[in-house]
Amino acid sequence: MKKSINLYIFVMLTFSMSLSSKSFTYTQIHKMPKSIEKDYYIWRFLKQKTTSKKQALAIAKDVWYISPKIKKAYKKKTSKKLAKKRKHYKPMSAKAKKLLKIKQKHSRNIIHSKNPFSKWSKESSRSKIFTLNNSGKSGRRVLNHKMTKKIWQDLITHSSFNKSIRLIRKENLKELQKSFLYAPVKVNGLTYDNLISLGFYALKHGYKMTAAEYFEDAIPKGKHREDMDRAIFWRYMANRSKSQLKIILKSFDINIYTLLARDIFKLKYPKAIVPKLPKSKLINHRYVTSPIYWAKLKKTIRANKGKLDALSKKYASYESIGYYTYIKAKASREKEQYFPMPYRDLIHKLPKSRQAILYAIARQESRFIPGAVSSSYALGLMQIMPFLVDDIAKKRKEHIDYDDMFDPRTAIRYANTHMNYLTKWLHHPLYISYAYNAGIGYTRRMLRKKHMFRSSKGYEPYYSLETLDNAQARRYGKHVMANYVIYMNKLGVNIRITDLIKTLHISSKKEKFKK
Repeated sequence: MKKSINLYIFVMLTFSMSLSSKSFTYTQIHKMPKSIEKDYYIWRFLKQKTTSKKQALAIAKDVWYISPKIKKAYKKKTSKKLAKKRKHYKPMSAKAKKLLKIKQKHSRNIIHSKNPFSKWSKESSRSKIFTLNNSGKSGRRVLNHKMTKKIWQDLITHSSFNKSIRLIRKENLKELQKSFLYAPVKVNGLTYDNLISLGFYALKHGYKMTAAEYFEDAIPKGKHREDMDRAIFWRYMANRSKSQLKIILKSFDINIYTLLARDIFKLKYPKAIVPKLPKSKLINHRYVTSPIYWAKLKKTIRANKGKLDALSKKYASYESIGYYTYIKAKASREKEQYFPMPYRDLIHKLPKSRQAILYAIARQESRFIPGAVSSSYALGLMQIMPFLVDDIAKKRKEHIDYDDMFDPRTAIRYANTHMNYLTKWLHHPLYISYAYNAGIGYTRRMLRKKHMFRSSKGYEPYYSLETLDNAQARRYGKHVMANYVIYMNKLGVNIRITDLIKTLHISSKKEKFKK
């Protein structure tokens, strides 16, 4: 009897689980506004067994961004490739084609001459750059010799030389890289990223003053306030001029550089706004958790840039705090720094370090927008990838729909379960953030590298923070760590970012990865 009851429960549970997966119609998806959020639903529609090939061919016309996931699902359903729409470029004129062929022939002649580098050195600046950029790996290896200071300083005045620098770095052309140690000229065509990378290269090789010059040139070229703060901080690291570092204290942005500067001057951290909003609902709950509502709201925000303070009032309630703080930050052009602390009923019993890392990640991942969707279809407040949702649901012995990740409380519960797994292996918030963003496998490989975070001498562990090979994880980790420090202080734990960074070299040796 007991066995039959258990079998009945199992059958009913399986049946109810199968009912919990959502299905979508062509009309439902087609009516949605073109957006990343709609693309996520197109992906789900393509994966449905009930979706016909004809419907798949039709819905493909609605795709806004052709992601690898959509490509794969579309091909499986239709046996066809979903190609990106080609931009309409103005065709090259016959005269331009002829000139290009002449340049290419001239570059080949340089590369195949008896003394290529000598011949290359006598060319005009534009010819030098064209040859470097268009001769392929084998051609650049032939030119792998240190330039003169005069040639270097002439070439960096041209914006087209930025590509050359990237290629020299990518292909590790060490002799050409020695030219990086020449000081820059004040008026140059280098990008922010190249100036910063050249500054780090000079620091690595002991050329402090050259590094300081590159960092100084990068300051006005930063697109965001954080970029400028980064360049100012590293100029200080190179020349140790506190008077120059004082500029950073005027920054409105809360990032690791502004926090570090305040530690150096022994100042309080800047004011971070934690809004306290009423519990009353101003909009329907389903709008708060709807990706499509969020897609429409983003368009409204872009169309009403001068009226954002008025728009924010519509969302000034506890439940829609993500919308409210996002709009308020945009209204102030990010000069007001918001650090919401919602869903206290769910997480207040967790250790404060866990609360802080969950808040820090949510702020970085979604700005506390429950319906957020990334271009790779990371979902909800905590931006959990579908494959990870499946894995966590299995661990929790639950069956849920991916759309359940748009319920912020479900998202936090799932993120907390994932955090339980990550903290079995890692304990420093920076390394946890790397694992959350780039995966625990990547973090394991990174920490096993002998040169990463292994010392507190020289510019370490700050240098490792800046030279992590995964650019996305590098930026992400720095943002989450700054958020973490602010949230820990808001939760009553007095912690300084300098102390946190100084323990990185110790933590890197203690992380509990299996051999």
